[in-house]
Amino acid sequence: MSPTPSRRRERRERRSAPASPLAHIPWLSVKNSMPPLTRLDEEGRQKIHEASMTILEEIGMAFLDDEALDMWAKAGAKVDRSRQVVWADRQLVLDLVAQAPPHFTWRARNPERTVFIGQNQINFAPNGGVVFVHDLDYGRRPGLMKDYINFLKLVQMCNAIHIAGDQLIVPHDVEVSFRHLRRSQAALKLTDKAYMEAPHGRIISGDAVEMAKIVFGDDITESNQPVLGGIINASSPLRYDDRMIGGILTFARANQVLIITPFILAGAMSPITMAAAIAQQNAEALAGIALAQLARPGAPVIYGGFATNLDMKTGSPAFGTPEGAWATIVGAQMARFYNLPFRNSGTLNTSNVPDAQAAYETMWAVWPAVLSHSNFIMHSVGWLEGGLTVGYEKMIIDMENLGMFQHFFQEVEISDDTLALDMIKEIGPGGHHLGTPHTQARFRTEYYTPVLADRQNYESWQLSGVGDAAQRANKIWKDVLNAYEQPPLDEAIRDALDDFVARRTEELRGVELYS
Repeated sequence: MSPTPSRRRERRERRSAPASPLAHIPWLSVKNSMPPLTRLDEEGRQKIHEASMTILEEIGMAFLDDEALDMWAKAGAKVDRSRQVVWADRQLVLDLVAQAPPHFTWRARNPERTVFIGQNQINFAPNGGVVFVHDLDYGRRPGLMKDYINFLKLVQMCNAIHIAGDQLIVPHDVEVSFRHLRRSQAALKLTDKAYMEAPHGRIISGDAVEMAKIVFGDDITESNQPVLGGIINASSPLRYDDRMIGGILTFARANQVLIITPFILAGAMSPITMAAAIAQQNAEALAGIALAQLARPGAPVIYGGFATNLDMKTGSPAFGTPEGAWATIVGAQMARFYNLPFRNSGTLNTSNVPDAQAAYETMWAVWPAVLSHSNFIMHSVGWLEGGLTVGYEKMIIDMENLGMFQHFFQEVEISDDTLALDMIKEIGPGGHHLGTPHTQARFRTEYYTPVLADRQNYESWQLSGVGDAAQRANKIWKDVLNAYEQPPLDEAIRDALDDFVARRTEELRGVELYS
């Protein structure tokens, strides 16, 4: 007989669990109260809009799914079934997009972890869709389920990350046909944050909704607070395949979050200019959002942007570029124009290891995303190698930055107490403030305390033997995993979840999912 939750809690309390190195980062909402960073004037924004409307009305979008074509035809769009292309009048598209909520609450298993999406709120989500893992101990290798579990635990332990789950890593040791079941099962047990699952096709998406019902209740499809979300990517240029359409229709009908995100590499999947890339991204995003509203008016969506340039020397994607930064800022402008929350990405880089290149390219991705008022920042930790790899050490480096963002955006109190004129008067010219009551009362809490950064002088650093940032991060991620404690979950819910996964695993073994 397995121990009851209360006995498990008692067992945890009896053991002397080490403190997590991330424990001092509080769970705080992040709001950007500064004006959003912009790059387009009104004329430029209008030209992007008009170009997108021309694409939708005159060039058309392919929807490779008969049900979606039926829905567009019924709504009044022109449909060529032989080519599976839809031409939609701008007013039809804009009327549909206007039905999407401008903001919404995304409910977490732990009510204290529930997040708000929209307005000036920033939510950080972890890496997703990654094939390989990297650490300093074993280098680069295919991801396994144990890595997926480790990353869930790291995400749970970092309060500066607001969303959990999704495809943190591809677990190659789990059969494709039921991989999604193991992902969601682990996410729902090991984290209590708002969570994601890939809405890839009707089967995976339907299973995700059923698992969410087990944990949150059968009424989730009627609630105005969704509990599950996932990424939809257009198959650029100008196409949604049946896999993505199945996800859009299933999640939208269940009233769960769809993050509609074209992935455009300018020079390959769009014309080479960033203006053309954004006009095409805008058309693709609006078309996907409109389809979600055809499935269920008012379904929660996030307008996604993921445009960058191709490296013209190698033919590979280039991330952390000034062109990508421009696209981030302009994408956010377009989302605000349509009164929609905006998704972007935070740690995009093309470095193969967690080095200086990884750090500065990440900054070129995350700062534009934050300053342009992105509401949902995907891939906010861990990215390496253009998204093929997630690094354990890179996750810790990025978690440090998220903690700093969290601190940076907290309001700074301006008052008689914080201006401390009495202390300035008491010390006067010369002297120091190290021993004043004002400093002594605040020195532990006034500043952000780094998790990773080493601020010793050179001689002390040499003597300490703590190494560079990646070497320090190697120790930290292991310490965080050591300190992990599983959040409580009702035993009946846990059993029902396990039973569902066991039954569906047998039903899906060897089945082709993407239908």
